Order: sequence, then C-alpha cells, then structure tokens
Amino acid sequence: MAISDNILKVEIPDIRLDDLHLSKENKSALDQLLKEFKHIDILSKYGLAVDNKIFLFGHTGCGKTTTAKVIAKELNKKLIILNLGNIVSSKLGETSKNISEVFHKAIREDAVLFLDEFDSIGKLRDHDDKDSAEMKRLVNTVIQLIDGLPNNVLFIAATNHSKVIDTALLRRFQLKLEFVLPTEIQLDDYYDSLLISFPKEFKKVSRKYGISYAEAKDLTFRSVKNAIIETLEKEKSSQDELMVQGLK
Repeated sequence: MAISDNILKVEIPDIRLDDLHLSKENKSALDQLLKEFKHIDILSKYGLAVDNKIFLFGHTGCGKTTTAKVIAKELNKKLIILNLGNIVSSKLGETSKNISEVFHKAIREDAVLFLDEFDSIGKLRDHDDKDSAEMKRLVNTVIQLIDGLPNNVLFIAATNHSKVIDTALLRRFQLKLEFVLPTEIQLDDYYDSLLISFPKEFKKVSRKYGISYAEAKDLTFRSVKNAIIETLEKEKSSQDELMVQGLK
C-alpha cells in the first residue's frame, strides 16, 4: 500500500464492552448495533440492512477511539485505523487514492474501518484557493466509497469538530453518537475502576472533575506511580540509615 504502517494501523482489539464507559443513550445505540450484526443474516432475508455507518463526535478523550475498538472486539473483526489528519495533503488526488485503498482493504478483510480526525476533509473545504475544487472531488470520492460499502463492513468516523463536516457526508451515517464530558458520578465510577487493582495505600488520589476520561486516567496513574515511588524511596532511605547505624 502507499500508506506506511506508521499511519495505517491494523489491530485486533482486546477491550470489551464492560470496560467501556458510555452514556445511557450511547450504550443503548451500541447494544442495538451489536445485536443487528449478530443477526445480520436473518435481517438480510427480510431485506433489512444493518446500520453499518457510525459517526462519533464530541469532546476529546471521552471514548471515541475506545468505542471503535470495543465494537471490533465484540464483532470479532480486525480494526483498521486511519487518521485522516496524517494523510490529507496538498496532493489531494493522491489522498483520494490512499483512502480508496484503505476502504478496499477493509472490504477484502471484512474489517471494521475507523477514520479518525474526519474533520480534516471538512476543514480544507473552507479554502478559497484552487484546492477547493480538488477537495470537493475528494469529498465526492469518500461519499462514493461510503455508499459502496457492503452491508457486512462496518465504517466508523470520528471527530472533535463535527460542525465543519460536509452535510453530504453526515447524511451517510445512520448512527450519530455524541461524546460529552462525564458527570461527577461517572468519573467517580471510573476512578474506582482504575484503582480497584491497587493496594489501599496507593489509592489516595486527589480526584478532579469536569475533565475527560483520558485526563482522569492520566491523573490517576500519575498519582499511583508517585505513591509507589515515594514508598520505595522511603524504604530505601530507611535501609540506608540502618546500614549506617550498623557501621557505627
């Protein structure tokens, strides 16, 4: 492929639905999606297509990428991850070719395709220079690729900036799930889940609220690491002191 392995990632995720922190609305929609794919053959007999195009948008660090990984895990499929921000370039014709190759790869491998930073397409359409026509052609290419996806291939797009996405692209998605900052109750549950495996003496974390799950995770693990290191250093200091006293 023209895209390097550093940009295009293929994963077999190992995170499960129970590990995911979602709003009630998003969890209900995700449960329905997974059930549809579980019974895809029966639904097809009735001429019913599954919802296989999902748009994830909202605050950064609130679980969009993790949700894509959970979906792939629950469906027992590979996850193909492409960050559009890393490949959209001045050579838009080349970008169209690269994106097309990724879609075809997902179809061949019956995988879940996850395009992150989906707004990279929408943002460039705001330019008034000669790139505008090329960007329109790129958007049209992506629309055709989405429309041409077979029913069994699941396509997920994610962005932190949904308002800049072209409306013609947005119409292609049957499911649109918004990710917002967790409430204090949700964060407390998340803090508890992060700390459950650590000894009691390492669980003293100054909890912050009004932040994302990703920020809470970084805060928690940083606090735990500091507590562990502080304990080790105190133990070493005590041992050194005993050795000095023994030499006197």
